[in-house]
Amino acid sequence: MHRLRLGQEQLSKEEIRAGEIEASQTVQMAVFGGILLYLSPFAIDFARKFL
Repeated sequence: MHRLRLGQEQLSKEEIRAGEIEASQTVQMAVFGGILLYLSPFAIDFARKFL
């Protein structure tokens, strides 16, 4: 069981859910950004062939 420290308040279910959604979006954006960074050299090479 978790003990709360003095001065800490327990989060409501809505606040917890909002935090979970925000964390999920952050992870998705990080993964998407990583994929874009991985693919960017290939996209640049592909574009250079047509210029």
